[in-house]
Amino acid sequence: MTILQAIILGIVEGVTEYLPVSSTGHLIIAASLLGLDRPELKAAVDAFNIVVQGGAILAVLVLYWPEFVVILRGVIGRDGRGLRLAVNIALAFLPAAVIGVLLKDWIESRLFAPGPVIAALAIGGLFMIGLDQWRLGRWSPPIDRGKARLPAFRTAEVGLYDLTPGRALVIGLLQCIAMWPGTSRSMMTISAGVLVGMRPAAAAQFSFLLGVPTLGGACVYTLYKDLRATGAPPVEGAEPYPGMFAVLGVGPVVVGFIVATISAAIAVKWLVRFLNRRGLTPFGVYRLILSVCLLGLVAGEIVRM
Repeated sequence: MTILQAIILGIVEGVTEYLPVSSTGHLIIAASLLGLDRPELKAAVDAFNIVVQGGAILAVLVLYWPEFVVILRGVIGRDGRGLRLAVNIALAFLPAAVIGVLLKDWIESRLFAPGPVIAALAIGGLFMIGLDQWRLGRWSPPIDRGKARLPAFRTAEVGLYDLTPGRALVIGLLQCIAMWPGTSRSMMTISAGVLVGMRPAAAAQFSFLLGVPTLGGACVYTLYKDLRATGAPPVEGAEPYPGMFAVLGVGPVVVGFIVATISAAIAVKWLVRFLNRRGLTPFGVYRLILSVCLLGLVAGEIVRM
């Protein structure tokens, strides 16, 4: 892998990780267009795509450091709000931690194919458009509040520190759907937050915080598996796997991590402002367009999966 290729993949990962558009779909396209989808590179590139998520985690840690301080104070018993938020993050993380470990290999072998990924992109787009219409009250009668007639959704404003454990668990359970490649973890957690009564921007903030243990666990686990597999043949008679760092180079991996950190920080700050103004529909439309483009690229054998 060249430094330029690492920069491009780092930008793609950082920008799309926290946007509800599926980082998986974008990385598949980017890797193929860069010529990194060759069989001898697949294992190393797949590991790289997950390990550079550590850059996205670092971006959230920096941007939301005040919230993490509140959480730490809550854990040591000095802040009630922080303790509630810590408990909610733990509850939302738990389902993915359990189900992810149990089903990871099965999902990779059965669902990481063009059909399932493209279907997840398209269905997710339609779901987000529909959810936004419901959120704005266009599918239900408005509620009178004095002279104003507001959509029912706007009578409930659940903030970041107002989540109940039950609502946090719902977000965690729906996050598990994102294990289907192409669905997008961010899409499911933000959408789940909206479903339990949060504004899109507040739901995105909870999604960012929840991404630290979720993505962090996946990042550490993948790095551990890659290092453990280094030098050991995956099957009897196969060539030994030299490892991600040997195949791609230490320099490109480090550069990709740094670029992912910077681009994720920019994307996170932009996303909160955008959701406040425009909601979820533009991302739903984008996902539909992306699914059609990916279908064409796969059919034309430009992108291989």
